[in-house]
Amino acid sequence: MIAAIEDSGNVLLVLESFFLDSSFLDSVNPVQSRNGNLLLATTMLTSNTLVTEKPALVAYDLWKLYGTHPVVQGVNFTLNPGEILGLLGPNGAGKTTTVGMLYGAVKPSRGFVKLGSTQVQSNGRLARRRMGIVTQEDNLDPDFSVMENLIHFAHHYRILGRAARQRASELLDKVDLQDYARHSIDELSGGMKRRLVLARALINSPQVVFLDEPTTGLDPDARQEFWKLVSSLKQQGCSVLLTTHYMDEAQRLCDRLILLLQGQVIDQGTPAELIKRTIGDEVVEISGVNAAQLQALAEQADTWCRSFGDGYLVALPPDRPSLWEQLVTLQPHRLTRRLANLEDVFLHLTGKVLQ
Repeated sequence: MIAAIEDSGNVLLVLESFFLDSSFLDSVNPVQSRNGNLLLATTMLTSNTLVTEKPALVAYDLWKLYGTHPVVQGVNFTLNPGEILGLLGPNGAGKTTTVGMLYGAVKPSRGFVKLGSTQVQSNGRLARRRMGIVTQEDNLDPDFSVMENLIHFAHHYRILGRAARQRASELLDKVDLQDYARHSIDELSGGMKRRLVLARALINSPQVVFLDEPTTGLDPDARQEFWKLVSSLKQQGCSVLLTTHYMDEAQRLCDRLILLLQGQVIDQGTPAELIKRTIGDEVVEISGVNAAQLQALAEQADTWCRSFGDGYLVALPPDRPSLWEQLVTLQPHRLTRRLANLEDVFLHLTGKVLQ
């Protein structure tokens, strides 16, 4: 079925179908509608100009079943050149399985992934030559020095001899480890190891880099240094897919976010869009009040409240300024008014705090 739709002033000519041959996607850019259907946009007209930029990565109707149990269900998205896309979800949401399907480590039960014009599942070796992968584990070789780890990895991409050493030196300089080239892996801090793993992932000058919870366990300073490196990849035109448990990391780095729950996409958009659409501008953290009384006030104001720590979280609708005064009159033990954030979005959509 072909239909024209309008999205933020852009006119999209779309074909809605789940039975297309994969070769058709060489010329289309799939986006997901708010009701979850996959829309394959064949043209986009903006100010009478035809836009045909090809996505760096396409995930089309990805499913993964173990027996009869679905772990990932109908996941669709694109990753554009020079974009950082965040994949967020609680433990068990299907993030790691989805990422595994994206770079070819996990075979989909249905659907496919394309890196440029190369289908990952049928031509994985060629596709992975244009990928960089940072897994949750450092998996560096302790028998090699820092420099030797990069040189040895370069050999997998047929980068040999002087070219391998030169590329390794460039990357050590990029991640600020040039003074540690001859050090053993055991001499590096946790943050240094993560930067070295990132350097290793860049050895083949990839078009797309997968970062699977890359800063878990790092101290704040080490995380900040890693964020700078990720931002520099975007500036160089590299596409990045990031999974993370840190909401500040997602809000700081990601151009767009996809929220997963029980293997399904439940929402997506820019961080600002998700916050505004789902929560609004402000929330209140409140504790030490009667739950039924608080719920009644929230219903009267046509807003929502959820349990949060030892109290509750209430969204403040901009058209109901009296709600704040009503909450004050409850004389709670604690009352904090603040700007809404991604953690609030996640709590509202899933009922869980991301950990």
